[in-house]
Parts: sequence; structure tokens; C-alpha cells
Amino acid sequence: MIELYVVIGIAVVGLLFSLFKSAWVVKQHDGEEKMRTIAKHIADGARAFLKAEYTALAIFVVVVAVLLGFLADEKSSHPLISLAFVIGAGLSALAGFLGMRIATKSNVRTTEAARTSLSKALKVSFSGGTVMGINVVSLGVLGIAILYIVLDSVLPKIGDIVADQRRLLEVLIGFSLGAESIALFARVGGGIYTKAADVGADLVGKIEAGIPEDDPRNPAVIADNVGDNVGDVAGMGADLFGSYVSTILATMVLGVTLSSTISGGLEMGGILLPLVIAGAGIIFSIIGSLFVRISTEEGSPQRALNIGNFGAVILTAIASYFIIQHLLPETYNSNLGGAISSFRGIHVFYSVLIGLSVGTLISLIIEHYTAMGRGPVLRIINASGTGPATNIISGLSVGMMSTALPTIVLVGGIVAAYATAGLYGVAMAATGMMATTGIQLAIDAFGPIADNAGGIAEMSELPKEVRQRTDILDSVGNTTAAIGKGFAIASAALTSLALFSAFMETSHLELINIANARVLGGLLIGGMLPFLFSSLAMRAVGDAANAMVEEVRRQFRTIPGILEGTGQAEYDKCVMISTNAAIKQMILPGAITIIAPIFVGFAMGAEALGGFLAGVLVSGVMMAFFQSNAGGAWDNAKKSFEKGVTINGKQYLKGSDPHKAAVVGDTVGDPFKDTSGPSLNILIKLVSIVALVIAPLLYTGDGSKTNTREIVNPIEQPMPVQK
Repeated sequence: MIELYVVIGIAVVGLLFSLFKSAWVVKQHDGEEKMRTIAKHIADGARAFLKAEYTALAIFVVVVAVLLGFLADEKSSHPLISLAFVIGAGLSALAGFLGMRIATKSNVRTTEAARTSLSKALKVSFSGGTVMGINVVSLGVLGIAILYIVLDSVLPKIGDIVADQRRLLEVLIGFSLGAESIALFARVGGGIYTKAADVGADLVGKIEAGIPEDDPRNPAVIADNVGDNVGDVAGMGADLFGSYVSTILATMVLGVTLSSTISGGLEMGGILLPLVIAGAGIIFSIIGSLFVRISTEEGSPQRALNIGNFGAVILTAIASYFIIQHLLPETYNSNLGGAISSFRGIHVFYSVLIGLSVGTLISLIIEHYTAMGRGPVLRIINASGTGPATNIISGLSVGMMSTALPTIVLVGGIVAAYATAGLYGVAMAATGMMATTGIQLAIDAFGPIADNAGGIAEMSELPKEVRQRTDILDSVGNTTAAIGKGFAIASAALTSLALFSAFMETSHLELINIANARVLGGLLIGGMLPFLFSSLAMRAVGDAANAMVEEVRRQFRTIPGILEGTGQAEYDKCVMISTNAAIKQMILPGAITIIAPIFVGFAMGAEALGGFLAGVLVSGVMMAFFQSNAGGAWDNAKKSFEKGVTINGKQYLKGSDPHKAAVVGDTVGDPFKDTSGPSLNILIKLVSIVALVIAPLLYTGDGSKTNTREIVNPIEQPMPVQK
């Protein structure tokens, strides 16, 4: 257990480092009065939204906590699962709030730094992202480790160490359920907010009025910049906090299946290993962040970010070898589903390497499909020459094509990790991928900060070179955001596979027969859910964007001198439209995600629920890759026009017809990449966690399952095989 206290110490170091970096950011100059006023509007809008969102979610947390405590079965769980749920939800919300807070302090300081140099602007914006990234992983590890120690001391002992650990981790899964529940609502709500404002601002401002992006004459521009903070920062922070803790806990649950080849007793190292590797990842994420810098104006921010990221990955891989050698014996047994297999400890290290390699390869593939200057984005640019329709067709094609290589790499990683160390190896591959979440999230979060900095520069009417520097960072941020989303999707797939295995173990399912009509029904319902979820999320964005468009048009028509710069736009009305829409519209997609597995489980049985989880996993991963990558490619195609592009030998700049076509494509892609796409990776994990929580209730305890009846029902029989 000494390892748990070491991990707690590392988490505290991470929080102290974040506090130090936050203090450094706040000490930087925040510019002139006009810049500070605009930044205050953005910060006030972000705080107001989070207050409204968290007030609504507090009611949800209380209701679910009471239900969990009421339904808890003390033989396999405990009413303390409610406490774990509340703590997980609280820390997830805190991670989002802290991210938003530092982002709204970093944006204006990045703008001021960009007046000096690109290198200083990168340092300030990335420092803000680092604070968020290290806070998220430190809070996650600290919460799990402390809760594990507390539950281990207060839960009554059954007398069997394996049964005791199973129950402890079943209760601890409530922590993950709380984190992922808040993440889903935060991601969906924040995504609706930011994209309603963004779409409204783009369609009326850029296309109809012909004014630049982030022009202060546009009434939706403050809401758009607020959206960067509540969606791309606060929502993303809660999202990756949930992904991070879910991966760790899913692996810990499978660690209970490991036993010593000598004594036959439980190998506690298998349970603690993912938590310790996550702790090591915090240290190396901090070290990697120190190497993100450029020395000249010609330096490449993307290259600097890659150096920090790959450095952290390599150091984590090296440390994992020694951690595994310390915690796992040379050989051990894995008893999963009644089948006992023997593995060597070094095999788990190979699984971690596989996970790190899969994450790196998927990042490089997604960079290819979404980065400026690469073939896929250039194809969208060329298609813009003939109008919005061909731009949209090309973007959809890129998004669909981009699912192939990541899926092949992901499948290869799953097969290799399974061959190396079984399902525990697959879970450890996911742990390896998520170990460097600290720096991954820092790289992801700096993009919205740079985007906000560019908006402040435009609204403050600063010299052109300031906006040019922030645009360089913003374009890199678009690519890193797409990479981060792809990384999260891949880790969600691996984590869901581990959760799926844990569900089968807990519900005592040895196999799932897809020839059974109930299972096939569950499979189809699961495959449908990501489409229904995406439809609801995108419809919410569309409805809110319609209201935003009408409001911006109204102000342009009725406020004297607004387009001439002498009239004052009513920013607060646009902020209110986005806030109200996000709070109202986030409820239904989130509720369906939680209710669907409960309904399938109790109405159709444990085996049908297993089919449902498989359907969600396959459909959700494809939809998430498609939407996130298509949106990222559309966005960078649009931004390419800011420097000028050549189509069929002719030069086109901002304001040209091809640029307007690219703006339409980007508008379509906005809810893809920032609302429904990134929310799907939470959906994939959350339905699996809900299934795992209710699994003990689906097992009768006498060797039968809830989907077994004394009277034969034809619908439960296997389908006849045609000969």
C-alpha cells in the first residue's frame, strides 16, 4: 500500500506545480484598458454559464446519488457508492472550473504577449493549458487513491480478499460514473453554447455582412469567445478527467482477476499498477511541458509541442518497465470468465508500449487528415472553388476516409495487446495511452486560449502582426484539438473494451450469442444510439444557431450605426441565447445515455445488454472519428484562406467566393467537431460504466441470469441456421 501514498504525493506535487504556473501567468501583463474590458466580458459570461450549468447538474447529482444508495446491494456493492459518485462528479466539475478560470486569465495575457513575439505568446498560452492539464490528472489520481484508502478501511470485510477487492472497486466505479456523467453534460452543454454562438457569428457576420471574424460590430462575438472557454476548455477538462479516471478504474477492476502462480492468492500489484503508472505520467508530463518553447519568430509551435509530447511518452515508457518489474511477479495467472491463463510480467510492459504506440500513430494519422498544408485539407480547399456544396461533399469524404487507418491501428493494438497479456493487457494498453494525459490536455487546451487571444486582438483593434501571431497559434491549436479528440476516442474504445470485460465478469456472462434475438435487438439499439445522440446534439446547435442568427440580424437592422462602428452591439442578449439553449438542450441527450442501458438491462436481460454495449462501441467509435476529423479538416481549410490559397492557378484570399464556401463548410463542421463528435467518446464509456454498476442487479446469485426464464419464449431462442 506504500505505492498509494507515493501516488498521493505525486498528485500533490502536480497541484503545487499547477499553482506555481498559474501564479506566473497571472503576473504577466494583461494589456491596455480596452483589452481588459473585453476579457472581463468573456470571463463574466463563462462564469455565469458555469454557475447556471452546475446549479442544474447539482440536482441531477443529488437524485442519482440517492438512487445509487437505495439500489446498492451490500453483497457486491455498498451504499457508499453514492459518496464515490458525488466525489467523482464534484472533482469533474472542479476540473472544468479550474480550466475555465485559468483560460480566461491567460487569453488577454497571450494577446499582450503576442505584441512582443510569437515565442512569448506560445509560452503564456501553453502555460495556461499546462495548468489545466496537470490539474486534471492530479485531481483524478488524488481522488482515486484517497477514496481507495478510505473505502478499504471502512467497508466491512467479507473474509475473502478477492471478494473484498471486487466490492471495493465496484463501489469505486461510482467515482467514474460521477465523473463521466458530469463530463457528458458539460461537453454537450458547452458544445451547444459555443457552436450556437460560432455558427450565428459566422453566417451573419462573415457571409452576410462581410465583416472579419471577431469583429466587435458583431453582437455574437463575445458569446463566441465565451463558448471557447465553456466548451473547448471547461467541457474538455471534465471530458478528459472522466476518460482518465475511467481508464484507470477499468484496469483496476480487471486487476482483481490476477493471481500469483506460486501461492494462488490475489496479486495486489495488478490492481495498483495502473494508478502508479498514471502517477509517473504526471511527473513526465510536467517535465515534457518544460521543453515546449521556440526561440525565434520562425520557430514551429507544432514542432515544439511534439517535442514535449513525445518526450513525455518516451520517459513514461521507460519508467513503466521498472514500475511493472516492481509491482508484478515474473509470472502470474489471469482468471477471467472462468478460464485461467498464465502470463509473464514483462508482457504487461509490452502492452503498455503497444498502447503508447497506438496513441502516437493515431495522433500522426489524424494530424495528416486535419493539418493545414496536407492533402486532405488541400482537397477541401480545391473543392471550395466550385461552391459550398462541393466543399461539404469533400469534407464529408475526408471525414469518412479518416475512420479507416485509425480503426486499423486500433484493432491492431487490441489484437496485439490481447495476444501479449489478455484482456488485462488491453486495459493496460489504454492506461499507457492515457498516462500522459497531462501534457496531451495542455497541448489541447492552449488552442482555445490562443483563439480567444486572437478575438481580443481583433476587438481591441491591435496591429495586424498581433493577430497574425495568434492566428499561427490558433491554426496549430485546431490540429492539436483534432489530435486530442482522436486520442480520446481511441482510449475510449480500449477503456470500453476493458469495462465490457468487467461487465461480463460481474454479471457472470461467459459468452454473448448474437444469434439470440434479444442480443441482436440489443446490438441494433446500441448501434442506433450514437446516431440518435448526435442528431439531438446537432439539432440543439441548429435551433440555438437559428435564434442567434435572427438576433444578430435584428441588431444589424435596428441599432443605428452598428456596422459603421458608432453603434453599440448588445452582446448580453446573444450570451443569454446561448446560455438558455445549452442548459435546456443538454438534458435530453444526457438522460438518454444513462437511461438506455438501464432499460435494456432490466427489460431484455444481461446478455442483451452485452449486445447493446458492443453496438454502441462499434457505431460510436466510427461516428466519433468521422465527425471530429471532418470538422477539424473543414476548420483548417477555412483558415488557409487567411494567408491566401491557390486554386487552379488563381490566388484567393479572405472575402472571396471560395472563402465564403469554406466558411459554410466550417459552419457545418463546427457541431461535428465541438459538440456531437467529442461527446461520443464519453457516451461510449458512460453506457459501459452504467452497465457495470447495474450488473450485480442483473445476476440472481444462483447461477442464472435475469434473461433466463422457466417458460421457453420463442424470442429468446437462437435464430434457425439455414442449411
